[in-house]
Amino acid sequence: MKIGRMIHRLDYPLLFFILVLAVISIVAISGATYSTNPSFVQQQLYWYILGILLMGATLLFDYRVLAQGRFVYLLYGLGLLLLLLVWIPGVGVSVKGAQRWVNFFGFQFLPSEFMKLFLIITLAKVANEIQQVPIRSWRELAKLTALFTVPFFIILKQPDLGTSLVLVGILVSIMLAGGVDWRIFAVGLIAAFILIGGVFILFFTEHPLLHSLLEEHQIQRIETFVNPASDPTGSGYQLTQSMIAVGSGQLDGKGFQQGTQAQGRWLPEPHNDFIFAVFAEEFGFIGGSILLCTFLFLTYRMIQVGIRCEDRFGACLVAGVTGMIVFQVFQNIGMTVGLLPVTGLPLPFISYGGSALISNLIAVGLVLNVGMRQGGINLFAD
Repeated sequence: MKIGRMIHRLDYPLLFFILVLAVISIVAISGATYSTNPSFVQQQLYWYILGILLMGATLLFDYRVLAQGRFVYLLYGLGLLLLLLVWIPGVGVSVKGAQRWVNFFGFQFLPSEFMKLFLIITLAKVANEIQQVPIRSWRELAKLTALFTVPFFIILKQPDLGTSLVLVGILVSIMLAGGVDWRIFAVGLIAAFILIGGVFILFFTEHPLLHSLLEEHQIQRIETFVNPASDPTGSGYQLTQSMIAVGSGQLDGKGFQQGTQAQGRWLPEPHNDFIFAVFAEEFGFIGGSILLCTFLFLTYRMIQVGIRCEDRFGACLVAGVTGMIVFQVFQNIGMTVGLLPVTGLPLPFISYGGSALISNLIAVGLVLNVGMRQGGINLFAD
C-alpha cells in the first residue's frame, strides 16, 4: 500500500521533461557527430540507461536518512579524495592541459561532477542543523562557507573555473532555502559586483596586477568575451563559430544533420560544450525555444517540490540541485551566444559525457525522492 502511495506521488511531469531532454540530447549529438564519430550517440544512450537506473535506485531509500548521523561527511571526504587523485601520476589524466580526470582500470570519469552532488547533500545537512532562522550567525555561515571553499579551490586549481562557479550557485541556493538573512546576501552581492567590476577595470586599464590575480588563459577568455573578433582564428575561434551557427539557424533551422558548422567541422566540441549551437543551427529559433522551455518547466517542477517539502533538509536538497542545474544551463547557453565568457561547462542532460549526465540524473532522483515522501510516507516503516 505504501509503495503504491509513493508511486502515485512520483512527479511524472518532471520525469516527462527528463525524457524530452534525453530525446533532444540524442538528436543533438547525432547531428553534431554525424560526419565525424556516430558512435557517440550509442554511448550517450548507454549513459542515459545507466543514469536512469541509478536515478531509480535513489528512490529506494528515504532521503531523510542522509540528514542523520555522520555518513554524509564520509561522502564529502570521499569527494575530496577523488578530487586529489587527479594529481597522482598514473591515476589522474590530463586532457587539453587540464588535470580533471581520474582513470580507474581504463574507465575515466570527472570527480568534480560527483563532488557537486556530495556538496549539495553536505551543505543541506549543515543548513538543516542550524537552529536559528533567519540565519545571522557568522559562525554558522563560516561552517557552510568552509565546506564549500575547500572543493572550490581544488577544482579551480585543476583548472576548472566553470565547475568552481557551479559550486557558488549551489552554495547560494542552499543558503536561500536554509533561511540566511537577506542582509548577508546583500553584502555578498555587493562584494561580488565589486570583485567582478574590479577585474574588468584592471583588464581595461591593462594593470599588471591582473596578471597576479588571474592565469593567462583566464585573461584571454575575458578578452574573447569582450571582443571575440580580436582573435577570430585563435582564442575567439570557438565563440565566433558558435555565434555563426546559432545565427545561421534563423527561425526554423537548416534541418537535422544539415548544420554546416558542425558537419564542416568548423565548430570545436560540437557534441559537448557547444551542443546548443549545433541544435540551434539545425532547428533554429523554434528548436532552441523548445529546449529552453523544457529547461524552464523542469526548473518549475523542481521548485514546486521544494515549496511543498515539509522539512528543511529536503527543501535545501532540492534547492541545491535546482541551483546547480539552472546555473549550468544559464552559463552554457550564455557562453554559446556570447553573453557570458566561455568556461567549458556542458549543457545538463544534453551534452555528451557520462560523468555529468549520471551525476545530474542522480541529483534529479534525489528531487523525486523528496517529492514522493511528503506526508510522512516511509517505505520501510513498520
